[in-house]
Amino acid sequence: MNKPVRVDIRASACPHDCPSTCALEIEVIDGRSIGRVRGAADNDYTAGVVCAKVARYAERTHHPDRLTQPLRRVGEKGARTFEPIGWEDALDIVAENFLRVEQRLGSEAVWPYYYAGTMGLVMRDGINRLRHAKKYSNYHSTICVNPAWTGFIAGTGKLAGPDPREMGRADVVVIWGTNAVNTQVNVMTHATRARKERGAKIVAVDVYMNGTMAQADLPVLIRPGTDGALACAVMHCLFRDGKADRAFLQEFTDAPDELEAHLKTRGPEWASRITGCDVATIEEFAKLIGDNPRTYLRLGYGFSRSRNGAANMHAASCIAAVRGSWRYEGGGAFHNNGAIYHWNKTMIEGLDVVDHSIRALDQSRMGPILVGERDALRDGPPVSALLIQNTNPVSVCPEQEKVKRGFARDDLFVCVHEHFMTETAVMADIVLPATMFMEHDDVYQGGGHQYIILGPKLIEPPGACGSNHDVICGLARRLGAQHPGFDMSARELIDWTLQNSGWGSIDDLEAERWIDCQPDFETAHYTKGFAWPDGKFRFKPEWPKVPFRSPYLCGPVTQMPELPDHWGVIEEATEEHPFRLATSPSRNFLNTTFNETPTSLAREKRPEVMIHPDDAVAYGVNNGDKVLLGNHRGEVRIHARVFEGVRRGVLIAESIWPNDAYEDGKGINTLTGADAIAPYGGAAFHDNCVWLKPLPTA
Repeated sequence: MNKPVRVDIRASACPHDCPSTCALEIEVIDGRSIGRVRGAADNDYTAGVVCAKVARYAERTHHPDRLTQPLRRVGEKGARTFEPIGWEDALDIVAENFLRVEQRLGSEAVWPYYYAGTMGLVMRDGINRLRHAKKYSNYHSTICVNPAWTGFIAGTGKLAGPDPREMGRADVVVIWGTNAVNTQVNVMTHATRARKERGAKIVAVDVYMNGTMAQADLPVLIRPGTDGALACAVMHCLFRDGKADRAFLQEFTDAPDELEAHLKTRGPEWASRITGCDVATIEEFAKLIGDNPRTYLRLGYGFSRSRNGAANMHAASCIAAVRGSWRYEGGGAFHNNGAIYHWNKTMIEGLDVVDHSIRALDQSRMGPILVGERDALRDGPPVSALLIQNTNPVSVCPEQEKVKRGFARDDLFVCVHEHFMTETAVMADIVLPATMFMEHDDVYQGGGHQYIILGPKLIEPPGACGSNHDVICGLARRLGAQHPGFDMSARELIDWTLQNSGWGSIDDLEAERWIDCQPDFETAHYTKGFAWPDGKFRFKPEWPKVPFRSPYLCGPVTQMPELPDHWGVIEEATEEHPFRLATSPSRNFLNTTFNETPTSLAREKRPEVMIHPDDAVAYGVNNGDKVLLGNHRGEVRIHARVFEGVRRGVLIAESIWPNDAYEDGKGINTLTGADAIAPYGGAAFHDNCVWLKPLPTA
């Protein structure tokens, strides 16, 4: 008889770059493979729900194209000609090249480069321990959070807000600048619970009629980069209609009278001209908030990925202060809970050996850096060696033409540690096979909630896959890097970090599965004052002094608006470039993760750009036609999808497809800019002006 299959249900956490950081239950089959992945029903934020792409994670874990052995390039760069080698030989080659570059050009010519392909603290951030121990170039992390976080902190003084579970107890839930149906499914869980149990209204603010807008009671459709104008008009109406909480304003805000005077000329008619949203919708939006102080503003990342993104985030967060919504359970403004965890990551990141004299290079400016632009290099040596973990810059980074030219340099040595042969791995000299999240130990924090969650090793990795921690420690031994963290296992690092951060031990966390870190109501709602010395919410932030993890001011900081406003620093449409392009996230990819899974590919079908029917007629474009998009950065060939759910003059390309999914190998980020967003950098993925030309049919 056949031996019965043993299926165990094991606890874990989703590792991906998503604020939901779902608590998971994973089927482990005979201790060797995984089956279904479900959300943990007893975690009251995840609430038993995960996105479809993670639910089918077995497709990715057991994909036949996974990298399972180290590879060495034997042909021309980009030619996909590699031969297998052993781990010891591969790490020897990497170390030899790093030492050679260091001897010739100095330690700053080596740049460890990473991002959030895993959000685990050990596997994501451990690369910094090697960086600091070896005095390699520092890393100004900019590609995602900087405008959003600084915009929120500018008002509150701290990156934290009301308990995200309070969305279920709100009378109005405003989902602003995030397509939660695609990117944060648990936001919809709690918002729809409020609607079902309390009759709450859901408002969505976005630049196209996506899945979240379709589920909203009031969809507010605006042009990209105009959120500040919408926020100002809403606050104008609150003051005008006697709905501003004047007692709250006097006690808890810095400049309420100045703000009211400033907003007198920024009403719905003014905002309508800027946003493209009709006056009636703006008035209805303002009335909902005015009539319902228990309004929860759930502010996303998408609307901050614009050159005025930090100012827009700040303006939207100001609405809760004007209405006094912070007073109420189910009210206030929330973006991320990063400040509640008080981690001591000294052992993971080597923070005790940081040399602040070492230059920091901007993650988003990889193209300008690799082609040798002096300002991007901060007048230092050329980057001549890269170690890349958890990210795919040849597909993701702005100004793709420069990125590709940089990676093609003969004098650039590249080691990529990856799951699949991504477009970045194709350009590497050494490719190392990486473990996936259930194949190593790690610990995670929620951004969109309040949990610390353990992700223990559940199964053995295929072939010779090694973890990020293994690679960092193996290189450290060869490079002569000294730090106690290199002699610790991943579990020991987790345990040290938990205990030295005040969160108990790894054994405690493993027994409990997660820790609820949510502060009490008074702390989360700032009922005794906001996190500035005077306790006042800032309508007038001093932008260069907003506290942030990286002290590197970027972009036109001195031009930022003193009070909430529409800041016209975006790439406005012109006669030459009449369209505004946003590269919004798709439902079945997560950045470039899941690009390789069959179901995701089948559901996304092909790269497309959405265009309003009237614009399509004006340009002679039919549904499904090929069009050419372009600006001074390059050109992209793509299929058009005629779609009523965008404003005229706006194009939406859901991403990120790999470059080789496009006819000429030029992906959508060919068109995005690498110039820095004020005040602390960032990439303006949703802020591009382009022209459009129909292409002849075959």
